[in-house]
Amino acid sequence: MRRGIAATALVASLALAATACGGDSDGSGKADGPVTITWWDTSNATNEAPVYKALAKEFEKANPGIKVKYVNVPFDQAQNKFDTAAGSKGAPDILRSEVGWTPAFAKKGFFLPLDGTEALADQGKFQPSLIEQAKYDGKTYGVPLVTDTLALVYNKALFEKAGIDGAPATWADLKTDAGTIKKKTGVDGYWGSTQAYYAQSFLYGEGTDTVDADAKKITVASPEAKKAYKTWQGLFDGNGLHKADTTADAYAHIQDAFVNGKVAAIVQGPWEITNFYKGSAFKDKGNLGIATVPAGSSGKAGAPTGGHNLSVYAGSDKAHQEASLKFVKFMTSAKSQETIALKNSTLPTRDDAYTTEVKADPGIAGYQGVLSAAQPRPALPEYSSLWGPLDTELPKIAGGKESLDKGLGNAETAIAKLVPDFSK
Repeated sequence: MRRGIAATALVASLALAATACGGDSDGSGKADGPVTITWWDTSNATNEAPVYKALAKEFEKANPGIKVKYVNVPFDQAQNKFDTAAGSKGAPDILRSEVGWTPAFAKKGFFLPLDGTEALADQGKFQPSLIEQAKYDGKTYGVPLVTDTLALVYNKALFEKAGIDGAPATWADLKTDAGTIKKKTGVDGYWGSTQAYYAQSFLYGEGTDTVDADAKKITVASPEAKKAYKTWQGLFDGNGLHKADTTADAYAHIQDAFVNGKVAAIVQGPWEITNFYKGSAFKDKGNLGIATVPAGSSGKAGAPTGGHNLSVYAGSDKAHQEASLKFVKFMTSAKSQETIALKNSTLPTRDDAYTTEVKADPGIAGYQGVLSAAQPRPALPEYSSLWGPLDTELPKIAGGKESLDKGLGNAETAIAKLVPDFSK
């Protein structure tokens, strides 16, 4: 889900990166006429991008000395594209950076520290945990634009038809409910994902993670992690539990089944709120149930904190950086975040953007309610890359092609290469 493309696929993009970016300036910090800043937006080109483009135009009208060159870069390509462009001093002035990318790019010196700048003038308005997640080595390298987490989303009508009142509190309860829903409605009760990001909640449910960043230890094959993944594996087999889909189109298959009432519950993020409402099962928005992901045997429940920051390229000259800081402040203002939330059904990152009108959207209100259980990722530059080995192994485990022990062992070996100073 959060993967880039191979370096060999970047050749065609380098021309864009070299000509449409902060490298346009002469390095003097002075500009003849309007300063043109380039923004790489990684939002969904169909559902979200139009709103961001419109806001960029609104910013230009309010700031006639600044022009914004808007470039929509596919999310799954943006990380590698920016890495390559920044390494050649040809990156955009501003990047909509997934929170997991922020520490990695900050470590490489690609992002400008924003502490004390205009961009962070309203720092106290943002949710503290999101500001903390934008930090690396004590400095802040991004301003939170949108946030997200995973939740158990469910079809209230199907649950009610099965005689179930509310969402399950634990994974064990979910397994029981799935069987009841199948028996009473003929519809599968739950369909899980084989992607590592979606399996993360099972680790939290056992009080563990892929690594212990503080102890510098790899924990993906620890007893606690094996227990978590055994629970995850068990939700692909049983009455009312849909078998694992290990095809390349699994995400679309699961989403389509849920929005059209062919499965009663899945784990999903708020970036799909607008698509939920397009399905036949949720023409009535009130039918969408949103709850914290079920807890594991430890009694803990939670999902990873996701979202995107706006970050400024450290390689841009002074004039472009100053214009970029002004743009970041505008885009992350309460007014802009309210607009984004109302149009895109995404979650704001500052409390004053949760206006009455914003909270009238049941999807946003529902996800806001589960944010308190979201867990920030450790400020480990390599952390987002750790899901790669698991994305290779988990589908094999779920599909019965290799054992749990073997798959986690393989993942542990691969992760050890990504964090060579960590012990097992």
